[in-house]
Amino acid sequence: MIPDSELENKGRVEIFLPSTLGYEKVARNAAAAVAEEMGFSTDRIEDLKTAVAEACMNAIEHGNREDKTTSVTVLLTAAPNRLEVNVTDEGLTPMPDEFPKPGRTEEHNRGWGMFFITQLMDKVEISRLPVGGNQVRMTIYLQPEAESGQGETKGE
Repeated sequence: MIPDSELENKGRVEIFLPSTLGYEKVARNAAAAVAEEMGFSTDRIEDLKTAVAEACMNAIEHGNREDKTTSVTVLLTAAPNRLEVNVTDEGLTPMPDEFPKPGRTEEHNRGWGMFFITQLMDKVEISRLPVGGNQVRMTIYLQPEAESGQGETKGE
């Protein structure tokens, strides 16, 4: 577990991913390493890995449309009782106001990403950035039962 005194200097990891599917694994593994250092349980780390990978794949595929001239930024910020993960794309396509229901799209195996993210993370905020781009901000707490606000919160 990272001592509180070290968080200010060592509590942030920033990753720039090319908009190519497969690179989400880099962010997933980095998030797992930070969470392990913080003392998260194995189950919570697995939830985090799934949510981070899904957010990155959405940013690559939908936000940036796999345009190789764009990138996805992942910022991991450790705090004493939580890990915050911001996934930001360059927003060639804005996030929809409403997400399709999982499995109810033309391709029936699609649409599960945001569902998994909102179910696995303790807090989720989705926003369109003023300068362009989309951001998914996810928070996972060391002790989820002690925190309120489970589920999705949609921003502007």
